[in-house]
Amino acid sequence: MNTFYFLALNGLTMAALLFIMASGLTLAFGLMRVVNLAHGAFYLLGGYIGVQVIRDTGSLTLGILAGGAVALVGGLLMERFLLQRVRGMDLSEALLTIAVGLIIADALLVVYGGQPVSLPLPRELRAPVDLGVMMYPYFRVLIMIFAVLLGIALWLVMTYTRIGAAIRAGVDDRETAMTQGINVPLLFGGVFAVASFLAGVAGVIGTSYMSLTQGLDVRVLMLSLVVIIIGGMGSLKGAAVGALITGMVSSFATGYLPQFALFFLFLPMTLILVFRPQGLFGRVT
Repeated sequence: MNTFYFLALNGLTMAALLFIMASGLTLAFGLMRVVNLAHGAFYLLGGYIGVQVIRDTGSLTLGILAGGAVALVGGLLMERFLLQRVRGMDLSEALLTIAVGLIIADALLVVYGGQPVSLPLPRELRAPVDLGVMMYPYFRVLIMIFAVLLGIALWLVMTYTRIGAAIRAGVDDRETAMTQGINVPLLFGGVFAVASFLAGVAGVIGTSYMSLTQGLDVRVLMLSLVVIIIGGMGSLKGAAVGALITGMVSSFATGYLPQFALFFLFLPMTLILVFRPQGLFGRVT
């Protein structure tokens, strides 16, 4: 029974990380209809920079903010100076984000080498806590709490603020929103920056769960795409549900049937694409 609880908690931790990654990505896609395939590279970039800052300063908070800030700047530069030049050309946009992702990953390989990097957590955050059913690392519990708080904050912004209303209008109908005076390109730049920041933050705190290695950017990108395809592109609720499904399936499949882990991981996405292409909470465009 302890194995079941351990896999369930690991699944929730993975779901929390995936939600942090996918929440911004899905909103950015909903606004611009462009999937940022460099998103995994920003996760890796934020992770390496954040861990470096933590090692140099001893401050976890500073490391998380630094990782998020570097990813934010990188994402904003890519959107402003590269993506805007190929706006509307789907293939060029996809290839451009792939190229940027590969460049970032290779640059990180040159700077940091190929050895796995883990997060140097303070002793009090490494200690396990009693959850009633078993002991579990305290920092992973904090990751789950952070994801829940982030989800609530994003929901409040999307539901009760003018910026949220503008984003929802842009997601529902970008062209109509522009005719209503909403500066969709500026709005997209802001959402893109927030999405990149969250990817960088996830890269730092996720290092306590998955060590930074070359190739991790592709893995987290694939998992994030699975999340938003299952949940529906442009839907925060879909990102939460998709992350929960993907995280739990990944954890239990890896734990009980590792030889079929990829089969079970991609099965829900395949069924969604066949029977409900817009995702569980997406809308038909």
